[in-house]
Amino acid sequence: MTIGFTVEQLRAAAIDAVRAPSLHNTQPWRFRLRDGAIELSVDPLRRLPATDPNGWGARIACGAALFNLRLALAVAGTPATVRLRPYPAEPDVVARLVPDLPRRPTPTEQSLYAAIDRRFSNRAPFWPDPVPADARWRLGEAARAEQCWLELLIGNSAVNALAEIARSAHRVLERDPAYVAERAEWIRSEPAPDGVPATAGGPQSEPQDLLPQRGFGGRNRAPGRDFEPEPLVAVLGSAGNTAMDQIIAGQALQRVLLTATDAGLSVSMISQPIEVPGAREALRLSLGRFGTPQMVMRIGYGQPGRPTPRRSVDEVLDLPVVPA
Repeated sequence: MTIGFTVEQLRAAAIDAVRAPSLHNTQPWRFRLRDGAIELSVDPLRRLPATDPNGWGARIACGAALFNLRLALAVAGTPATVRLRPYPAEPDVVARLVPDLPRRPTPTEQSLYAAIDRRFSNRAPFWPDPVPADARWRLGEAARAEQCWLELLIGNSAVNALAEIARSAHRVLERDPAYVAERAEWIRSEPAPDGVPATAGGPQSEPQDLLPQRGFGGRNRAPGRDFEPEPLVAVLGSAGNTAMDQIIAGQALQRVLLTATDAGLSVSMISQPIEVPGAREALRLSLGRFGTPQMVMRIGYGQPGRPTPRRSVDEVLDLPVVPA
């Protein structure tokens, strides 16, 4: 068994970890070595006080980065044993990873790892082609593999009920000037290593849209390019809603997203029903599921796109100082 991870292993794995999604593409994570273990922490300087006052979004994002970190290490032949929230006195430390017995990566790990660089949030309308049953089954299995559940909403009544909850939550958020101003701070009209490029924001919302779109300054859509009238909508949920549950849900979210990418599917995330407590409870009751909804997703076949930029890995590493 390897005694500990090296700086080179940390750097290589972090390059993949930072490809995880985050609210407004804030990238709220930091990585370091401590006694031969890799530690992943929430970056307190990249919190969103208006959008994410309780830190749910930052923990979901760090959970997603953790899943990428696990994949990268496994594919390199140096898998890790993970301990979540290892230090009660340091709640920002999300996970501690120590070397496990070396082994060959599984075919599933290799396929999901290959999808990391191709995954992106597709906020544009999808094609009308239905998602086949085997792909739906794979998405559900991905959530279950990470101790979460995935509810696929079938039928107009279920989707319309979710849409009404989502639109109501969206209206609540849009009435908050601090929320609107904070979102505007993260819209990028020029090339930048973080935030959401206006070109990736998707088309502007229209009154006929079933699901709400967050206003990232997207362009007006061409005539006839409405969003799909019967989208496949999925709700990811966890057993509870503690900080630990949210980190677990972030890992499950990334596994679902990479599974979708591997299957040739596009996904956009709809977090407004999760950000408003009353809407989240209404969603939980409408699903009739045990546990807590952690993310809503729109899934389908979309037009090609590209991932949003990421900061240099050197900006997110806390490396030990070498004496001169």
